[in-house]
Amino acid sequence: MTSLMTNVAAIAALDTLRGISISLQNTQQRVSSGYRVGTATDNAAYWSIATTMRSDNKAMSAVEDALGLGAAKTDTAYTALESAIDVVTEIKAKLVASREPGVDKTKIDKELTELKQQLQSVSQSASFSGENWLYNTSTAAIGTKEMLGSFVRANNGSVSVETLNFDAATSLLIDTSNASRGLLTKGITVSVASGTTTTTGTYFLLNASSTTAATGTEMKLYSTTTDLQVELMISAIDRMLSDMTDSAANLGATKSRIDMQQEFINDLMDTIDKGVGRLVDADMNEESTKLKALQTQQQLGIQALSIANTSSENILSLFRQ
Repeated sequence: MTSLMTNVAAIAALDTLRGISISLQNTQQRVSSGYRVGTATDNAAYWSIATTMRSDNKAMSAVEDALGLGAAKTDTAYTALESAIDVVTEIKAKLVASREPGVDKTKIDKELTELKQQLQSVSQSASFSGENWLYNTSTAAIGTKEMLGSFVRANNGSVSVETLNFDAATSLLIDTSNASRGLLTKGITVSVASGTTTTTGTYFLLNASSTTAATGTEMKLYSTTTDLQVELMISAIDRMLSDMTDSAANLGATKSRIDMQQEFINDLMDTIDKGVGRLVDADMNEESTKLKALQTQQQLGIQALSIANTSSENILSLFRQ
């Protein structure tokens, strides 16, 4: 039946063209944005997952920055401690040299004084971002230093922040409040066997004029210093050197842990980016093919609608005489 009131062919062509236009609009949106799932209306589940993981990635980016700061602090402390170990090693060698019979101990003591000042300078300079793990002027103990280590999302969706810890009390060289807390300012008790007797003495390397003074005697050489006293100093400085070496080893292990965590965070962020991309990114090869096909279909739909609309005009020819 041919009707002037209802053009069935035109309605069908219009409906087809409308569907093509919607598909074309969606495809153009994917091509322009690069996302297959750009909003929650595209795919609520995938959009929710992607949004959460992007948020976690930003948090991990902050963790990465914090790890860099922690690494810088650790590097600063380790570099200064390594330099201090070299100086203490030199002091040990000077003390051993002073054991030689007939040597002028007062001249060696002048060298020791310069080396002590170098230790003071190294310790005070080991500061980064306002923190110094080798030199403490506070009345409170230096304590444990925390560094942001990771951002963790549990299976139940809860989140937490984990830290990397380093006990700075093990690396502290000088404490101006309580001398017993510094490796170089605290008194170390050692014993030296001499024949059938054992002599004990307590020595510290630096006098930092701490509020709570160190027990024992400062390592200084005088012309009257005996060989036994020198040997006690050598034993004490060797103990200090051993403690400093252990502390440097702990710092090195902490730095290694930070480096590994940084590498892991970088890899994890890349993996999350790839995972999110698989969920929401558009396949540009596929979308470009669809776009070309839909543009062609749109042209054909317009042509079909035009033909359907002209069918009503043909009815007029039936009424012409």
